[in-house]
Amino acid sequence: DVQLVESGGGSAQAGGSLRLSCQASGYTIRRYAVAWFRQAPGKEREGVAAIDSDGATVYADSVRGRFTISKDSDKNNLSLEMNSLKPEDSAMYFCAAARLIYSKFLLRANEYTFWGQGTQVTVS
Repeated sequence: DVQLVESGGGSAQAGGSLRLSCQASGYTIRRYAVAWFRQAPGKEREGVAAIDSDGATVYADSVRGRFTISKDSDKNNLSLEMNSLKPEDSAMYFCAAARLIYSKFLLRANEYTFWGQGTQVTVS
């Protein structure tokens, strides 16, 4: 089975940093688009950052310049480095993967096939 498991969430103060990790199994992320999404209570799931199979990245305007997405294909791992955290960054963060997504759709949640269970980030 394809599985994605997030880790690294927790609490941080405004201005602080956290690093999230998504460990994939059952497939290799080399040929997949992979992304981070987040969802706060009562809000829609929001695309945060994505990286496609060619290594191109895209970021939500709200996190651009503060967050960095990266992947280690050899370890089948996806990371999200979050810096200069704000309270509005508080959410459940999910990693997701899909076999093929056009660049302009990389931050659309409905395009993704595989999802992790999420890791909570709380910024105060």
